[in-house]
Amino acid sequence: MATHTGLDLGPDRDLDALPLRERKKIQTAIRIWRTAVGLFAERGFDQVSVAEIAAAAEVSKMTVFNYFPTKEDLVMSPMEQHLDESARVVRERTPGTSAVVALREQYLAALERFDPATGLNDDRAVVDVVRLIHRTPTLAMRATAGFGAQARALLTDELIAQDPAHDELTAQIAAAQLLITRLTLTTDNQRRMLAGERPADVLPGALDRARRAFALVERGLGDYCAGTS
Repeated sequence: MATHTGLDLGPDRDLDALPLRERKKIQTAIRIWRTAVGLFAERGFDQVSVAEIAAAAEVSKMTVFNYFPTKEDLVMSPMEQHLDESARVVRERTPGTSAVVALREQYLAALERFDPATGLNDDRAVVDVVRLIHRTPTLAMRATAGFGAQARALLTDELIAQDPAHDELTAQIAAAQLLITRLTLTTDNQRRMLAGERPADVLPGALDRARRAFALVERGLGDYCAGTS
């Protein structure tokens, strides 16, 4: 969702506890986002203008840009809200818990609640976004070169900060291994959602694959970053 506004547009977002003004802002952003994704899915990313999205969502073009500064943000913002997620998990982990274990447990918990960030979610808009990214070179490039590089840099910096030795090389290798593990698992889950499988049916196998994948990393990284800072 919109990283520039701080809004979480996830399909499971609980709005009831928020103040009315904030709730209305989020509802507007959700309407714009879902309208845009629906139009892109129907006609293609390059064939839909921001003006058309604004008209369909019954807002002004300026309102669209207030929430989503670029056309690409209308697709990419949901995943980009997770840029610092892995770094935050490491930073907030329980003392004595290794980076590998902290990220494994967070990913398993996200799978069980069908978090779109794990790929295990068949909400129509979520699946449409995945399909759009696969089909649109500019979006695919932003997803890989932009999102991937930034997330890796943030995790690397956090690992360096948490490691008493401040070993930059180990942090770089660890971040790359951990994030490619997440990406591999998530990509497989997305593939199965695109094929029309149901999240509840995929979940047991997805949990097993995640445990196996993180176990492979753990055997290589061991207790790296387990100490308290």
